[in-house]
Parts: sequence; C-alpha cells; structure tokens
Amino acid sequence: MSIDGIQRDVSDMVIGGVSAMFATLFTNPIEVVKTRLQLQGEMRARGEHAVHYRGVAHALYVVFRTEGLVALQSGLPAMMGFQFCLNTFRLGVYRISERRGLTTDAKGRTSIVKGAAAAGVGGALGSIAGTPFFLVKTRLQAQAAKAIAVGHQHKHAGMVDALKEIYTKEGFRGLFRGVSPQIPRGAVGSGSQMVSFAWAKEWLREKQVTSSPLLLSFLGANLGGVVMTFCLNPFDVVATRLSNQAVDAQNKGKLYSGMVDCFVKMIRTEGFLSLYKGVVANYMRLGPHTVLLLVCWDQLKILEEFLRR
Repeated sequence: MSIDGIQRDVSDMVIGGVSAMFATLFTNPIEVVKTRLQLQGEMRARGEHAVHYRGVAHALYVVFRTEGLVALQSGLPAMMGFQFCLNTFRLGVYRISERRGLTTDAKGRTSIVKGAAAAGVGGALGSIAGTPFFLVKTRLQAQAAKAIAVGHQHKHAGMVDALKEIYTKEGFRGLFRGVSPQIPRGAVGSGSQMVSFAWAKEWLREKQVTSSPLLLSFLGANLGGVVMTFCLNPFDVVATRLSNQAVDAQNKGKLYSGMVDCFVKMIRTEGFLSLYKGVVANYMRLGPHTVLLLVCWDQLKILEEFLRR
C-alpha cells in the first residue's frame, strides 16, 4: 500500500471522529436525559419506584430547574471522547471499505450484507476503544441532586478524576467495565445505521426525489436514525446499567454479573419493555446526532476530495 493510500485511510478515520464530536456538542443534553431514564426504576417493578422523569421534555425541565443549565451538558468531554473513538473506527472502516468497493454488489449498489459487515466491524472496534469514556460519561451523567437521583451515585469530580479513580481502585480492567454489551451495541447499531443511510440515499437518487448532496444526506440520515435506535436500544440500556452499577470489594458488580445476567434480571423484574427504556430520548438524540454526524461526514468527504484535486 502506498504512503498516499495510508494517509488517505488515516484522514478517513479522523474525519469520522471529528464529525461525531461536532454532532455531540448539540445532542449531549438528550444523552443526559436518556441515561437517567434508562436508570430510573432499576430493578424495580412498575409502580414500585419514584418517577422523577416522566419523559424527555419533563426530564429536561426537571434537570434544568433542579441542577441548572450546566447539568444538561454533564459528561460532555467523556461523551466526545467516546464518540471520537467510536466513529474514528466506525465511519473510518466503512469509508475505507467503501472506497475499495468492498460494500457494493456486482451492480455497484450497496450490499446489505457487505455494508453491514464493514460498518459492524468498525462499530465493534470503536466501541471497545471508547468503553472507558462511555463508562465515565454514564457515571457523570447519572450523578444528580438527591431529590432527582436515579441509579448508583459515584460522585466523580470530572472525567480525569473518574478515569484516575477507576484505574486506582479497579485497575486497567475496570476501565472496560461494560465492554461486553458495547461490542454488539457498536456492531448492530453501526451496521443498521450505515446500511440504511447508504440504501436510502441510493433509493432517493434513483427515484429522482432530489439530487442535492446535502438533502440526500439529511433524508438518509433520518432513516438511519430510526433503524439504528430500534436495533441499538436494548444493548444501550444494558451498557448503561453495567457501567453505572456499584461494585463490591472484589470489584464485582453488585447488581449484575455481566451482559446476559443483566438482560435476564431486567426482563424478569422490570418486564421486556424495560429494554426500551429511554427509547424516545435515544431517538431524539440519535436522530439529530445521526443527521448532524452524517451530513458533516459527507461534507467533509466532499471537501477532502476537492482538496486532493
């Protein structure tokens, strides 16, 4: 592989990470709300727990009224770190595969299987790399005033403090607590999003709905957000629960021993629909986030092509 080819691959990966950080600036408040909705009523049957947040709009209002505007950006640096790691691999691997024709069939159309495989591998790798940041962002976003607190309260001072404390108390392995659901979360979410995004743009172009690259990206990203949310949410809830749970003296989770145990206990105690806790908030974040991310990604790719001429 030529030096130019390697540089192109590196730039593809960086473009993906930068696009995600840009989108996160606008969507993190919904991520805060989603995290708290997913933790609300943890291991309690319906009607047996306090309901501090009655939906996305109410949660935004309650957090703002009780903790102030800054609280809506809780965990922002950690969330940006997670999104950079995730999308450097997720979008980078997909773009590299796309440029080499590895995501299309003999007719040049996006192959569902090949596209999902490329995006899935990238998503899984990115999720593993970003797990320490996801762990920290979850704990920071769960921290709340006593009157509206849900889930275990870790009381970290910030991202750097949290990373240091986790490493000191739990070791390097502790930084990857909750990585097991992160792998299918990243693979399933990424595969479903990227394939639906590419397929939607192709369909809209063929039907001559629009030829505008910006509008194609916008419409395709909206579909990608819907598909991704439906596929992703169960793994997202489990990842949140495993990341936020308290640990004992042996650094073992006090509520769940792992991904499968968490799935089983949630369904048994809270019902099957508990796997879709925070789904509206998840879409309200993933929808705009997907649009901002993929539109920015497409525009940066166009800019890169222009600069290479």
